[in-house]
Amino acid sequence: MNKKKPLSYKDSGVDTKSSNFFIDKIKLISKKTKTKEVIKGIGPFSAICSIPKKYLDPVLVLSTDGVGTKLYFAIKENNHNDIGIDLVAMCVNDIITQGADPLFFLDYYATGKIDIDISLKIINGISKGCKISGCSLVGGETAEMPGFYSNKNYDLSGFCVGVVERSKIIDINNVKIGDEILALSSSGLHSNGYSLIRKIISQNNINYNDYYLNNKKLINYLLTPTRIYSTNILNLIKQIKVNAISHITGGSFLDNIPRITPKNTCAVIYEDTWNWPLIFKWIQETGNIKKKEMYKTFNCGVGMVVIVSKNDANLALKILNQMGEKAWKIGKIVHKIHENKKVLFK
Repeated sequence: MNKKKPLSYKDSGVDTKSSNFFIDKIKLISKKTKTKEVIKGIGPFSAICSIPKKYLDPVLVLSTDGVGTKLYFAIKENNHNDIGIDLVAMCVNDIITQGADPLFFLDYYATGKIDIDISLKIINGISKGCKISGCSLVGGETAEMPGFYSNKNYDLSGFCVGVVERSKIIDINNVKIGDEILALSSSGLHSNGYSLIRKIISQNNINYNDYYLNNKKLINYLLTPTRIYSTNILNLIKQIKVNAISHITGGSFLDNIPRITPKNTCAVIYEDTWNWPLIFKWIQETGNIKKKEMYKTFNCGVGMVVIVSKNDANLALKILNQMGEKAWKIGKIVHKIHENKKVLFK
């Protein structure tokens, strides 16, 4: 009778030596983002952080998100430098819609086998995103899952904690008829609509490494990192009363703007106030996509919208533009005209 070989943790396929080396590197990277509120960061079973003392009645604001199938292009092209920025941006841009300062960030990174070079590029990107947004990378989970993720595939998700003074939480009930809607430009596709983009590329047999739009490779458009708006948005809030903010992310205009407008109102968006960046025109034409579908799937050049009173709109634009933001009046709030339409394009 053959005896089975006794199994040990080493037989699981997990590379403990690489894992330990990787964790040590993460500790060093996270120190670059450390703020005075971090009491214990990466290392213990959980992070310990304090709330900044400047708040009298602090309220925590939380958000979690991922990068979606944009990861497909990062993995296929072995280009992982900025995907961590996307991860932080998707969470932080949600946090600031409440008027909150981003404080702490945690990530979840899962792969079949840790590739040190790839992994460090990802974490360095997360660190870079944290520094841009002003929050600290305080922890997370690195899951090595052999047999579950094939080749060098991986998944990313993030979790962000922010804080805002209770009296300064942005209340969408302040939105009223006549308010102006301001647009802040996106850097491109950000992290939404990539499943549809993959379909377009597949159906048209496009080699995105050898396909150019205005002398720029298509892959470079696809991997441009998502913008992080925290600095400029929070500076604006300190100077102007902001009634509502919407992150133009999954669901784009048609799903996200209704989340910040009262029931009896409608947002009118004037299409002639901006030109779509080239990548969105290409997507619409190549994929034969209806305009309504574009406004439901892609940001079309608008990363955030801010709603302010008509009297404050010009000053708000001046402040944003002085900070280097490309911002413009894109619409206004009116009485609800159609029962089932919360956003109208004119």
